Amino acid sequence: MTRIEVNKRVLRWAIERSGLPRGVLERRFPQIREWEAGSIHPTLRQLEELAKVTMTPFGYMFLSEPPAERLPIPHFRTLAHEAMHRPSPDLLETVQAMERRQAWMREFMIDQEQEPIPFVKSARTDENPLSIAPRIRSALGLTEGWAAKRSTWTDALSVLRDVMEAAGIVVVVNGIVGNNTHRKLEPDEFRGFVLVDDYAPLVFVNGADGKAAQMFTLAHELAHVWFGSSAAFDLREMQPADDSTEQACNRVAAEFLVPEADLRRIWPDVRRMPDRFQIIACEFKVSQPVIARRALDAQLISKDDFLRFYRAYQKDEQRMIAKKSEGGDFYANQNLRIGRRFASTVVRAVKEGKLLYRDAYHLTGLWGTAFERYANRLDFGAVS
Repeated sequence: MTRIEVNKRVLRWAIERSGLPRGVLERRFPQIREWEAGSIHPTLRQLEELAKVTMTPFGYMFLSEPPAERLPIPHFRTLAHEAMHRPSPDLLETVQAMERRQAWMREFMIDQEQEPIPFVKSARTDENPLSIAPRIRSALGLTEGWAAKRSTWTDALSVLRDVMEAAGIVVVVNGIVGNNTHRKLEPDEFRGFVLVDDYAPLVFVNGADGKAAQMFTLAHELAHVWFGSSAAFDLREMQPADDSTEQACNRVAAEFLVPEADLRRIWPDVRRMPDRFQIIACEFKVSQPVIARRALDAQLISKDDFLRFYRAYQKDEQRMIAKKSEGGDFYANQNLRIGRRFASTVVRAVKEGKLLYRDAYHLTGLWGTAFERYANRLDFGAVS
């Protein structure tokens, strides 16, 4: 039986990088302590399994030193002392997958002689949010008060995703790595990220986060596109990191969703009511946390008031999420996990003979008949 000698530091790095509890690994690999000590080495099959369990690229196991893995974009954390934490394998793989999609999309758009998207990098962080927010609405084809015309804030969230894609932004919402339901993306690590590009800007929303926060995340990401700034962020409790661009993005997002002048007009009539955030949320068709965050920005409530409300709301939302059964329509979910704009472009390229099926499978994460079925449902408009 052939055993493979693995550098101890690489082995320890892979174990620590995975973030898995020690007990879990020891139950799965009873000899793992001996492997770390070098008194015995794993077999090739055991090493392959360890790489899979720890989410480590198999080739890394043969390195002489642990690789220096870094996100290709800045990662802003609300709590400054967390800024230097090692990114998880789940975040790294997700960003890398989105980079591959964006690179292909960019090349395809250029080959189709598409013009660069004019609003990308069109704003400065020192501009007044009052001037940027209307430009964003205009570019997306939205009128002032657009959300208020929807029946619910979840409808408004769907509309916002749709108009962003229609304007040329690839929008992906996913709470897991690809379609792997065993690998949940942790909102505490990141709530979203943006990959800015003149031809194929891409925004990713962590779908494991509560829906109430997702609209604010999308608006925050829109500001990143306008500023031309790629980044990942955790927006813990909807608060930005101590960074001028992150703070500017938050100000623009707030003004885009809830204009301060409109909020101040309504506030005196409801400010003493216990359900004031709900009342205003119904008016603007955004979630209550967005209203509370906006009230904080406008100095209508204190930070302690906001945090008390936000934390209580989040607990209630998590309880509701826990009661709901997971799953749903696999193919309908792909519109969010892949992004309808991106998926439609890939399917079109395949049908026109400009992309091999093999490459389409890699780009979408759908293989064989799964890709075919999804493509057919896209063609017939059956995927909503």
